[in-house]
Amino acid sequence: MFHCIVFPAMLKAEGSYILPDNVPSNEFLNLEGDKISTSRNWAVWLHEYLVDFPGKQDVLRYVLTANAPETKDNDFTWKDFQARNNNELVAVYGNFVNRALQLTKKYFDSVVPAAGELNDYDRETLKEFADVKAEVEKLLDVFKFRDAQKEAMNLARIGNKYLADTEPWKLAKTDMARVATILNISLQLVANLAIAFEPFLPFSSEKLRRMLNMDSFDWAELGHTDLLPAGHQLGTPELLFEKIEDDAIQAQVDKLLATKKANEAAAYKANPIKPTITFEDFEKLDIRVGTVLECEAVPKMKKLLKFKIADGLENRTIVSGIAQHYRPEELVGKQVCFIANLAPRKLKGIVSEGMILSAENFDGKLAVITPEKEVKPGSEVK
Repeated sequence: MFHCIVFPAMLKAEGSYILPDNVPSNEFLNLEGDKISTSRNWAVWLHEYLVDFPGKQDVLRYVLTANAPETKDNDFTWKDFQARNNNELVAVYGNFVNRALQLTKKYFDSVVPAAGELNDYDRETLKEFADVKAEVEKLLDVFKFRDAQKEAMNLARIGNKYLADTEPWKLAKTDMARVATILNISLQLVANLAIAFEPFLPFSSEKLRRMLNMDSFDWAELGHTDLLPAGHQLGTPELLFEKIEDDAIQAQVDKLLATKKANEAAAYKANPIKPTITFEDFEKLDIRVGTVLECEAVPKMKKLLKFKIADGLENRTIVSGIAQHYRPEELVGKQVCFIANLAPRKLKGIVSEGMILSAENFDGKLAVITPEKEVKPGSEVK
């Protein structure tokens, strides 16, 4: 409402500003399946991102544009961030640029070779990217940034396919003139990529222009096939993008999980009190302290532990569902509180003679109830 009604009205009242005729807007972008909220710290903070991923501003720009919620809600996940970097920026865009520059360095000392006679496949490849400027501009004019970036990436896909199909590294043994033509066309494609990605990946485009020794560029030149003249000296090839490893992504996921736990802890509210009982009802429970003599996992059961408890009278067996919260060896020698007068119950063929008492935390983790000081086994809880 503000941007479409109030703000234009303010501009019109002032009188000297051009009024907006289109206010593009998006749906919501979520983070790992949950609504982004700065108050809950459920966000990707840019200053932290740049510390964790130095020099990778454009990777985040690329992923956010590729995931832009232009027509419906979308979700940013760290796994998708990694996949788009590794499978698109590195494997498609960066791979094509690196191969074209490294092959030129190897065979022509990083000097742009002259193109010879073109064959049908060369002309077909050039035709594929000749209209990219018009297509990208058309999409940008209607604020379809996601599709415009995708169209720019198609240039790199065309280049990768062209190199893979023509295989100049094989032809170098027999036909260097043909290799020169292939690499000239490839380098023209690379130069076009430096221009086409300028609106989306400005830092990477600047780096690529430096590698190409392109001091300046003009958007109007996008789509031209003579951006780099024969004899032009290229700069030093570098990797345009780097693979992001699993441990870097897991660190970001763990950071968000820690945030989620902190939010749950802050929002924790105890369950309502159960219905009132009489003191006589309470007195029916015989709660005692026992010492754990033995503890072992119940075979084929993920949740159950089998205890041998010293209860001050005769040792008893108790089966408890706390195996996901304790290792058996942690509990041996520990004193625990248990209900001594429950009717015996058979669990997985084992007769359980009581119930060990535990407290359940907000996150579902269990902590066994123990006396503050050591007492004699069989001591009653009053």
